[in-house]
Amino acid sequence: MRDKVKIAVFVSGGGTNLQALIDAERARKIGDGEIALVICNRTGAYALERAAQAGIDAEVVTRKACGGQEGFEARILELLEEKGIELIVLAGFLNILSNDFVSRYDHRIVNVHPSLIPAFCGDGFYGLKPHEAALERGVKVTGATVHFVNEIADGGEIIAQKAVEVQDGDTPEVLQRRVMEQAEWVILPESVAKLCSRIRAGE
Repeated sequence: MRDKVKIAVFVSGGGTNLQALIDAERARKIGDGEIALVICNRTGAYALERAAQAGIDAEVVTRKACGGQEGFEARILELLEEKGIELIVLAGFLNILSNDFVSRYDHRIVNVHPSLIPAFCGDGFYGLKPHEAALERGVKVTGATVHFVNEIADGGEIIAQKAVEVQDGDTPEVLQRRVMEQAEWVILPESVAKLCSRIRAGE
């Protein structure tokens, strides 16, 4: 059997989903994969501290330092190739990747989105915005989706979804936390584990 599948996690902020993946790997729940690299597009993001505490190599790559999107993506590709990365997880990564970049990793880039796609998704729906929209619409059930990344924002093939109940009196912040705890932190590690098993098996 070949070596474990090397995973890169792309982050922009606090890294709560990164932590869920780190915890899952420690608990041996991502048996065929290992987090080999964290890429962050913001200096000082707490996700970098999480990577350091877990002993994972982390790199800060910004568009400004790289002279724009083309240089930014070129630098990321260099890092991915150096580490032999086979699976990319977008975990709160607030930067849209170009079609050229995405096509290089066809069905090897996944994203976790805090709604039940196709509800409350697409351009502009990040952070608290999907939860604000869910509460505004008055839905009784929301949740999270793990999907492959393609050229359309939140438009790739769905891998997994998990529903979460909306409760009376919820604020966007309270709902966000419940969706993370009950859905995102469950289905993201599970999906990554399944994909790593498939990749390692040569599928």
